[in-house]
Amino acid sequence: MTSSPSVPHAGRAARRTAVETLAHGITDGTYPIGSSLEPACLARELGLTEATLAEALGILRAKDVIDAAHRVRPSTEWNVLDADVLRWTLTSGPVPSAPPDGHGPFGFFPDLHELRRAVEPSAAALAAQHRSWADLTALDQALTAMAAAEHAPRADPTLAARADIAFHTTLLTASGNRFFAQLPRVLVPALAARGQRIHAGPHHHPLPSHTEVAARVRDMDPDGAYTAMLELLDVPLHDAP
Repeated sequence: MTSSPSVPHAGRAARRTAVETLAHGITDGTYPIGSSLEPACLARELGLTEATLAEALGILRAKDVIDAAHRVRPSTEWNVLDADVLRWTLTSGPVPSAPPDGHGPFGFFPDLHELRRAVEPSAAALAAQHRSWADLTALDQALTAMAAAEHAPRADPTLAARADIAFHTTLLTASGNRFFAQLPRVLVPALAARGQRIHAGPHHHPLPSHTEVAARVRDMDPDGAYTAMLELLDVPLHDAP
């Protein structure tokens, strides 16, 4: 006989539902910046127990989405390195209550680009010094996948984005720097969310710039790899429609 789900499991599911409901309410402006989330009122509104709401609020507080008084914090103070917060940010749109740099991905992507310009050229330079044959093979495979996506009879932005992610993840890992190697935690979901729009642009051809970076890494040319990566990162700024 199959046993019914345990109460603790049901409690976890209810807590997770509450967290997601509140998070989406925050990102869509239902609960504006500075507003207070009251457990008793929300429990009645959402049909959940006060204990479940209290646990959900504790999770949001731990992720810096709300403060100790259950007030919604500005999105610039959220822990965007947290996987859930990153997902909520990337899947949300602008809300009327948010400032230009508030909720949603519109302020996130410029910040991410600045981070990438600060980190990835240095990572490419280090990769040129420390790369292994396995790293070079992975770069070549990413370039091959990128070329296939670019020259396919019908453009496939998803495949192009995956190839781009593989290329940059390989370089960050090949740098040998353990902190750079953690950057894909932010970079991968961001590139996946942004990639389809950029790679679908009629003027963007990423293969030459990526090939140049790989060539400089293969030649163990740190300065060349640094410059090539910096130019690569700025290509979408000029070519994207």
